[in-house]
Amino acid sequence: MDKKLRTKDKILQASIELFNQQGERQITTNHIAAHLGISPGNLYYHFRNKEDIVRQIFKEYAKLLENRLQPPSRHSEALDALAQYLDIVFELMWRFHFFYANLPDILSRDPLLQQDYLQVQKGVLAKVVSVLQALKAADVIEIDDADIANFAHTIKLVVTFWISYLKTQAPHAAIDQAQAYQGVLKILLLFKPYATAQALPRIINLQRHYQQLAGQPVLN
Repeated sequence: MDKKLRTKDKILQASIELFNQQGERQITTNHIAAHLGISPGNLYYHFRNKEDIVRQIFKEYAKLLENRLQPPSRHSEALDALAQYLDIVFELMWRFHFFYANLPDILSRDPLLQQDYLQVQKGVLAKVVSVLQALKAADVIEIDDADIANFAHTIKLVVTFWISYLKTQAPHAAIDQAQAYQGVLKILLLFKPYATAQALPRIINLQRHYQQLAGQPVLN
């Protein structure tokens, strides 16, 4: 049993690596088996087809997201909660960026995965809303309650399609982690118009932090 689990995990990890490097569309189960030095039959013992592999990868991604992305507690610092959200979401986006690079196509080929994705995104949206509510309660941002849900959707929109946007700008170029963090900076820009006077310097400090991670010149 342990050997089977190890082989299954190796298949998943190899698939993520190849999908990220070459694109999910370009990789077949034969490529994955050859990369691992196993027979296609051995791979099919663990997974029925490539769609089964992608679906399992998404389950692993969703589990990580659920376990690590928690709504802010009553005692947590609101801006820390925002930074934690950005760090977790963009770290996982980078680890599974093949999925974001071709999201509509992947989902269109697997109705079950589409349903799972939408269900996970409902939970993510609720957590983003809770972060925004905590930021408002802590006087970090000023926003009408009626606008919070739409603001949360806008944040999710940028997160979801940032990798796709990068691919449209340079279809054949490899995406690196610094480019993923450039997406964090785009999210922080959304917050600046809502920032209170006392919170704006702290948001600017967050910008400086992520500018370093994104390999950009740090603002003074």
